[in-house]
Amino acid sequence: MTTSRLSSRKPLAAAPPGDLGWNLGMVLRGYHARFEEAVEGMPGGVRGYQVLSTVVHRDPPNQQALAAHLIIDRTVLTYLLDTLVEAKVVERTPDPADRRSRKIVATSHGRKLLDRYEGRVEAAEAELLAGLNADDAGTLARLLSGLAMDVHRAQPNSNPCEAIDYLP
Repeated sequence: MTTSRLSSRKPLAAAPPGDLGWNLGMVLRGYHARFEEAVEGMPGGVRGYQVLSTVVHRDPPNQQALAAHLIIDRTVLTYLLDTLVEAKVVERTPDPADRRSRKIVATSHGRKLLDRYEGRVEAAEAELLAGLNADDAGTLARLLSGLAMDVHRAQPNSNPCEAIDYLP
């Protein structure tokens, strides 16, 4: 951000510089703890849930695209997929356009599992946001989504999971 953009912006609501990071860190810690609890028992844990959710909701064309979307090392993804395949949550299917490539698809069992865990994750998110009214919770979600996309565009290879390791 340039100095001219900084000087033309209104300061955050009487918060000293650095409070935003502390606030985001505390919210992320609270979210992470609830999220881990919500996906307890899911093959592959948090990452297994993220893979299954991405496969179902984003339908990446192949395993490489899945790794790129989740910003996860391909080797790590291979082991995680082995776990999910063994649990009959997903299947690797050959890509008709490129036989060397594999598409990851959810099984019927995987879709049912995702439905169940999405309900648990939704409840965990509602618990985290319980101190906000519905309008404020919706506004927060919309604002965070926009901000996250701005950061992602500026740093497309950043791994959001690594952020938890650097919390204040």
